[in-house]
Amino acid sequence: MKKILFLIAISCFGLNTMVKADEGKWLLMLLNKNESEMKKLGCKLTAKDIYDVNKSSLKDAIVQFGPGCTGEIISEEGLLLTNHHCGYPSIQQQSSVEHDYLTNGFWAYDKSQELPCEGLTVKFLVRMDDVTAKVKAALKDGMSEQDRNKAIAEISKKLETEATQGTHYTANVKSFFDGNEFYIFIYEIYEDIRMVGAPPSSIGKYGADADNWMWPRHTGDFSMFRIYMSPDGKPAKYAKENVPFKPKRSLTISLAGVKKNDYSMILGYPGSTDRFLTSYGIESALKDKNPTIVKIRRAKLDVMQEYMNADPATRIQYASKYAQTANYWKYFIGQSTGLKNLNVYQKKKDLEDAFVKWANQTPENKAKYGNVINDISSAYAQLNDYEVWKWYFMEDIRRGAEIFTITSALNGLTAELKKSTPDQQKIKEAVANIRTVLEPLFKNYNVDVDKKLLSTTLDMYFRNVPIEQQPKDFLTMSFQNSYNYTAIANDIFKNSMFCDLAKINNFLNKPNLQTIENDPAYKLNAIFMNNYMEINKNLAPANEKLAQATRLFVEGIREMDKNKNYSPNANSTMRLTYGQILDYKPKDAVLYDYKTTLTGAMQKEDPNNPDFNVPAKLKELYNKKDFGRYAENGDIPVCFISNNDITGGNSGSPMLNGKGELIGCAFDGNWEAMSGDIAFEPNLQRTIGVDIRYVLFIIDKYANATNLIKEMKIVGK
Repeated sequence: MKKILFLIAISCFGLNTMVKADEGKWLLMLLNKNESEMKKLGCKLTAKDIYDVNKSSLKDAIVQFGPGCTGEIISEEGLLLTNHHCGYPSIQQQSSVEHDYLTNGFWAYDKSQELPCEGLTVKFLVRMDDVTAKVKAALKDGMSEQDRNKAIAEISKKLETEATQGTHYTANVKSFFDGNEFYIFIYEIYEDIRMVGAPPSSIGKYGADADNWMWPRHTGDFSMFRIYMSPDGKPAKYAKENVPFKPKRSLTISLAGVKKNDYSMILGYPGSTDRFLTSYGIESALKDKNPTIVKIRRAKLDVMQEYMNADPATRIQYASKYAQTANYWKYFIGQSTGLKNLNVYQKKKDLEDAFVKWANQTPENKAKYGNVINDISSAYAQLNDYEVWKWYFMEDIRRGAEIFTITSALNGLTAELKKSTPDQQKIKEAVANIRTVLEPLFKNYNVDVDKKLLSTTLDMYFRNVPIEQQPKDFLTMSFQNSYNYTAIANDIFKNSMFCDLAKINNFLNKPNLQTIENDPAYKLNAIFMNNYMEINKNLAPANEKLAQATRLFVEGIREMDKNKNYSPNANSTMRLTYGQILDYKPKDAVLYDYKTTLTGAMQKEDPNNPDFNVPAKLKELYNKKDFGRYAENGDIPVCFISNNDITGGNSGSPMLNGKGELIGCAFDGNWEAMSGDIAFEPNLQRTIGVDIRYVLFIIDKYANATNLIKEMKIVGK
């Protein structure tokens, strides 16, 4: 029976013995468990070559870039490579109508031309440690989830303080396997990051939304930055006297190219997966979550696009916001399609049935795991009634009109002003922080766009959220204004200070609580927030039941097969995934090759479609076959695919060969496996990366930035 259950579990996770190495975002300190399999596939490195706390290893060349991407060091002078879409917010921040780096690209031909990126940071992993025993020692049987989470937070803070005492490092304790294991991560953060190079969007975003998540792909999705440090070698804020960062490790770049079945591995910071999600979660996503997000984001995109098409300055202001919104608008369409086409619900249901049978085999298992699936089912039954409400709040209110975001920036100040005896020093510090946050925010703010976003999202909220779940004060406001949300938005923007930086700054010169609380934008935001907190309070028992049952479910799944090396869900910590360069068959009679070329980009060119415009100089280089040492068989390789297991956050991650040499930069997944964050599909799941030879070709031949080429260690040709 155990063997049968094991086989069922394997099939439910979409695995088989021939491709078991494909799935997995592996923790670096535990790679010794994977080393044998990696070497069978062609890896020439040991686990210690990849992760070592005592000497230089590959992990020292990898950074978390900004809040949600990955980058890699490619020179001894702190030169950093990441995706174009990861650098996009910084490229946009540096752009103006006069200097449109989004459209035209940017290249620094000397370090003096590099542009400081305010607020951008990179984070190096110093080390990680298993603290599971220490955290669990602070927990007691029978604890409520609230008390458990509080205890975890307290012991985590203590461990983080101990780990960084006397250093300039930061630390973060993270939960794994849904609260069954805990690891601490120690980081070193650098704050002086400067923009070095970016191709024009016609290269860096070639194909744009039409090609997003698609293969075959012809996108030069890369940009370049440089890390700076203080003259004494420490992290420091921007200063003219800072010097280029000297890394412990930089990557060697290979021009040897890739072939089918070659070994490929990726190091990076995958953001979030939910591989242990149950059939109940799948059902909820397909019925409510995904279609709700898609509907709202489409409406917001339409508003932004209307104004961006009408004005070049607005196009630059909203370019990054539009791209971020569009990316996951299309993602959730694809995820729903994948979940249905690949029958993920039934696969999860089969696993749960196997789990129930296993749980009932012994009295001990039954006592611990016997009610898990029923508890998950009953929790979802309660939570699903509020799923549409939750996502309309998240997408319409929290991520809707930015006037609400601006009001939230004053939360710390408001909390201090509400105290019976406000601390004047804390007020002063809060004001300084607010000014720092608002300055860049208003650089990319258009009142007319935001007003239209507010009227659109309020109208959608009213029409789609069950009336009994909407705030009463919002319904009263709607009734009094004849449900005219354009008029409501106009009135709020006319009378609120939160859409005008000068008015906010004037207020901050002498802040007072009454002015904040009487502001119409603040009041409306507070109405929605209070409603959110009240409903969440009522849903707390269901959320607690779900969290506890899920933790036991994940624990039990691992107990079902103790010999299986399970990979934990992604949670923005550094991971390694390994596999091979492989083609795939998306459907009957169709085979997708594993690589694309510049010829394919030329074939896609459409002068009437801005997403498929090819720059004149790139066409000239192509027609002359002026490819330099970056060619293969008389053409320039552009992109390739592997069966590596990545997700959001891996964008910009290095794709490495068996020697640990850089062969590409990961930037996307493929449409046919968009359900991969929930269920890995080994026959379909592919990582799309830009070939490093295309990156170098653009830098060298297109941009003539040979100063950058000279910095790199390039081998193979």
